[in-house]
Amino acid sequence: MAVGMEWPEYTLISSLFPSFDNTKIGPNPHFIDGEPVWNILDPDSKNSLKSQLLDLVNSRHERNQKNHRRGITIDETKGPVVVEDSANIEESAHLIGPCYVGENAQIRHGAYIRENSWICSDAVVGHCSEIKHSILLPGAKAPHFNYVGDSILGKGVNLGAGVKLSNLRNDGTEVFLKIDGTRVPSGLRKFGAVLGENTQLGCNSVTNPGVILGTNSVVWPNTTVTGVHPEQSIHR
Repeated sequence: MAVGMEWPEYTLISSLFPSFDNTKIGPNPHFIDGEPVWNILDPDSKNSLKSQLLDLVNSRHERNQKNHRRGITIDETKGPVVVEDSANIEESAHLIGPCYVGENAQIRHGAYIRENSWICSDAVVGHCSEIKHSILLPGAKAPHFNYVGDSILGKGVNLGAGVKLSNLRNDGTEVFLKIDGTRVPSGLRKFGAVLGENTQLGCNSVTNPGVILGTNSVVWPNTTVTGVHPEQSIHR
C-alpha cells in the first residue's frame, strides 16, 4: 500500500458501507476506520480477513456441530467450517475451511465456498458461484454463475448472472489502483473488487483486478470495468 497516501473519502468504510455497524460485536468482520477497506485483504495485516476469520470459526466450531448436513461436502483440512443453524445450504454445495456462513444466509446448489470466505447474515451465494478469500457483507448477493475472488461486497450489492470479479493480473504481479488517472500500488498481488452498498452489476460484466465502485453504482451488461470510482458511477 502507498505510504502516506491520502485516500479519497469514497475508499473508506464510512462511504462504501454506510449502513454497516463497524463497532457492533458479533459475527461480522471489523475494518480499521480511516484506512482503505481493502487492507483487510492483506494476509500479513494484523486485522486481516484470514486472522479475523480464524478467530471466529475457532471460537464457534465446538458448539456448532451441524455443519455436516446431508448432501453437502466439507473440507476442514486447512481450518474449521462454521455454518449457523438458520443458514440454508442446498445439496451439492462444497465448503472449504476456514469459512463462515452467517444466519439466514443462502448457499445454493453447486456453490463452491473456498477458504477464507466470510458469508455474512442474509447473503446469497448462488448456483455454481465460487467465492474465495472474500467477504459478502449482510445482504450481499452473488446468485448466478459468479466468481468472487479477494473481494468485498456491501449490503444490497447484486451480481448479475455470469459476473466475474477478477483478482489476478495476467503477469501475476502487484495490483495497481487507478485513482484520478494515477496508478497507485495496492500492496496486494491478489485483489478483486470492493463494491459499495447497492451497487448493481449487469450480466456477464467483468471487473479487472483492483476495482472500487462507490455506493449505488451501476455496471451495464457485458462491460469491463477498471479503476476506482465514486458513488453513483455508471459504466457502459
